[in-house]
Amino acid sequence: MQRALCVSAFGILALAASLPAQSPRVHELKIGMIAKSSANFVFIAAQRGAEDAAREITQKQGVHVEVEWLTPPKEDAAVQAEKIGEAVAHGDQAILISCSDAGPLTPAINSAVDKGVAVMTFDSDAPASKRFAFYGTDDADLGEKVMTDLAALLDGKGKIAILAGSVNAPNLRARAEGVKKAAAQFKGIEVADVVHHVETPQEAVAEIIRFDSAHPDVAGWAMVGGWPLFRSSQTPAFTQELEHRHLKVVAVDGLPEELSYVDHDLVPVLWAQPVYLWGKIGVQTIVDHVVFGKAVPEKARMDLVKVTKKNLGGWSRQLAAWGFTGLPDEYLKRE
Repeated sequence: MQRALCVSAFGILALAASLPAQSPRVHELKIGMIAKSSANFVFIAAQRGAEDAAREITQKQGVHVEVEWLTPPKEDAAVQAEKIGEAVAHGDQAILISCSDAGPLTPAINSAVDKGVAVMTFDSDAPASKRFAFYGTDDADLGEKVMTDLAALLDGKGKIAILAGSVNAPNLRARAEGVKKAAAQFKGIEVADVVHHVETPQEAVAEIIRFDSAHPDVAGWAMVGGWPLFRSSQTPAFTQELEHRHLKVVAVDGLPEELSYVDHDLVPVLWAQPVYLWGKIGVQTIVDHVVFGKAVPEKARMDLVKVTKKNLGGWSRQLAAWGFTGLPDEYLKRE
């Protein structure tokens, strides 16, 4: 039985570093990485983290690590299950997956494990499956953080809506429930509805505009993902909606394209998940477990970063250090 231990991502690294050096059990490791959607920018960042980790390990630890990107173009749990089968057929020794829907994916994960493939989840878990570890956010807590900051922007009163992505994603459902739980603590806050949508910028913006039109009294949005903040053909319409409606918004994630919304006071608070670390920590954990036989925690909690104008410079430099581009020099030079 796996240990029910919860530590931070950096605790994983400290734990691994404290253990005695071990000879690798295998000298080549192929990891199938299956995120929810290649159209979602946060997962491209995770892919970069995974590939950087694989390259560093290959150079420094005497093990050749390869990451096979098997993420579907659009979110679909059934396709993810097929991709698990592909990873097994390709001879991948491990899989790193963010689960769009734990229900149909749990049998697929269990089948892979039964065939000798180690499976780790990130971002969105399948806790009843045979995966050996999970790394991600405490989603309920994240939802509460988003709502608490939104309530402060609204002075504790007003009608709000929750933008929540896929209705089947367990992590997003938990965040939405966290928002509702925190909203109940404010007598002047009313939750109009939870708005689900296909997880692309275009679909997210379209749903926001549609909902605002039907509910002109909505004063704020608790966005448990950053979908509408990424550039698309809908960006001008979204910016106009924020400005003309004077909407108050708090959102999740803090990738380069989202930072201008903070700088221009359109989205004053972002709760950033260090999404690059989904891949980096995931690959490092798999290597420690599969290659070196080290003990790893079953659950590791991702540390969040609250991004506002005050720390926009520091966060921008962190993103640049992780290999992100497109960051304005103005942000990089701020204190």
